[in-house]
Amino acid sequence: MKVNTDADVVVIGASPAGIMAARNAAMQGADVILLDRKENMGHPPHPANTFFTFMMDRSGEPILDTYVVNRLRGMKIISPGGMVVDIETPGFFIDRSMFDIHYRTELVNAGVDIRPGTEVLSVIRAGKLFRISTSDGVLVSRLVIAADGIESKTAARMGLKTTRYPGDIAWAVEAEVRAPGIGEPDMFEYYIGKHSPGWKSTYSPAGGDLATLGVYVRRHGREVSDFFDRWVERFAKLKGYGTNDIEIIARYTGGDPIATVPHQMVADGFMVTGGAAGQSGIGYGMRAGQICGEVAAEAVAADDVSKKRLREYPKRWRGEFASEYWMGRIGLELVRKMTDKEIDTVVSVFAGRDLSSLRGTPLVQGMKTGLFVARHKPSALWAYRALLRRK
Repeated sequence: MKVNTDADVVVIGASPAGIMAARNAAMQGADVILLDRKENMGHPPHPANTFFTFMMDRSGEPILDTYVVNRLRGMKIISPGGMVVDIETPGFFIDRSMFDIHYRTELVNAGVDIRPGTEVLSVIRAGKLFRISTSDGVLVSRLVIAADGIESKTAARMGLKTTRYPGDIAWAVEAEVRAPGIGEPDMFEYYIGKHSPGWKSTYSPAGGDLATLGVYVRRHGREVSDFFDRWVERFAKLKGYGTNDIEIIARYTGGDPIATVPHQMVADGFMVTGGAAGQSGIGYGMRAGQICGEVAAEAVAADDVSKKRLREYPKRWRGEFASEYWMGRIGLELVRKMTDKEIDTVVSVFAGRDLSSLRGTPLVQGMKTGLFVARHKPSALWAYRALLRRK
């Protein structure tokens, strides 16, 4: 007996990954509903507002003038002692609200039923179907995709361990700021060291008198406001501002799963994508969502949404990204364990040098980087012993 459903696929969360999963599943013929608790997509905006061409290239999505606020020449990586590595790579400061509005149009054109202002209360498997209880009633679907953020309640209810290192979420504070000329430079800046343990402090110029400042901290709890306040003071001194010259327009808190490494992504009739699966970054999350949506549509068309069938999604994802995420984790663990002096030593090897020869896959890049250090400053290799420290 055929059971009526509200949709083939219900996607929970209009994150970049969730949007791509919904759009691509619909484009391949699935009947899709996208639920999001925000009343309007893009409002309030997500604080993630800067990406680089090499990141968005992974998704194959075009970068549009409609949402680009400021174009950047590249990025600077700055050590505790002020050593600077310049990396020329096109970057973009975006209006995140306009970005989300653009993709809302994409969803509408693909035929996705978007339901904003809808809170998901529970997801229960009922035989071969799912009953999704929401603030707006109950939905029945064949397949559910969770794209509801780094601490996905939906995935937790389904018993999935979505990341290998959940304790390594980088908790963050990011703020939109205003000060005379603060947005005029054309390089994004990453500051690494013990002032922001485990990852980075950031400065992203938005043009004119606007920018964003942020801290991302690992293994110091969820509350990292003190790290942020100290970063604003330090940044003001570095750039010649008085602390009172920098006006905080809006302040956001959240987290990034960059070092957590994705793990379990599927169960029978159930998939997880984006931050909920430890897939960090706008472009990377979008590509993960694309793969997820395509596999979901294929499974629905084949009338087989079993875990075995859905494993095609993590298989494809790992083929494209696994080595990159593992190399990223190793790099972040190295930074977390190094002393500031060791970070200075390693960064000094790359400062002022042509780094174009270090291109390639993550594994190749890792090998080339090691050889680069051995060639230019062999003594700096001693700093890598930090990886062996237990802390």
